[in-house]
Amino acid sequence: MFSLQTVERYVFESYTALRRTATVDLHLTALAHRFAADRLRALAQAEGVVAKEVPEVLFLCVHNAGRSQMAAALLAKHAGGRVHVRSAGSMPANAINPAVTQVMAELGIDLGQEFPKPLTDDVVAAADVVVSMGCGDACAIYPGKRYLDWPLEDPHGRSTEVVRRIRDVIDHRVQTLLTELTAPAPTVKAPTVKAPTGQPLTAKENHRG
Repeated sequence: MFSLQTVERYVFESYTALRRTATVDLHLTALAHRFAADRLRALAQAEGVVAKEVPEVLFLCVHNAGRSQMAAALLAKHAGGRVHVRSAGSMPANAINPAVTQVMAELGIDLGQEFPKPLTDDVVAAADVVVSMGCGDACAIYPGKRYLDWPLEDPHGRSTEVVRRIRDVIDHRVQTLLTELTAPAPTVKAPTVKAPTGQPLTAKENHRG
């Protein structure tokens, strides 16, 4: 889909971006591979090289270590493949909040393979819906997209009980959003064309007219 130079640039940029906040290099190469691959897929979608099979939703917060991670995981679970989800942060942390990992595990959702990711233009361009949770004006604005702002408490430094409450509020919002995204489109009934006499045209007459 893309030239070797483009792929190399994305891999290098992804590795460099993750390296800025990484505290352990052990899995950095694998994470950079995943991050670059997802960004290239987003670029392909944004440029129309790859068709979107389902709606694309992007969740944003400051650190991508709490709210946006919970929202992405909850929507992915409830959607069951009917929506594709990404998350990112304007100033990503070096790891997901342990309290967030704990309360998500209570719902059977494992965040062990997830990691904070920096916000990039390609994932914004690929999204149909962008949900911001306290990242301010860091997100680029693209025409034709739906932007939502969810004013949610930051779980950073909060007790497990508070983080659990934040999770439940996010879960409710996510399920409402999923209903909106997957609701069948309303059918529009074609108007009946009237003949000059006020009588409906026959199928043959309507076709000719």
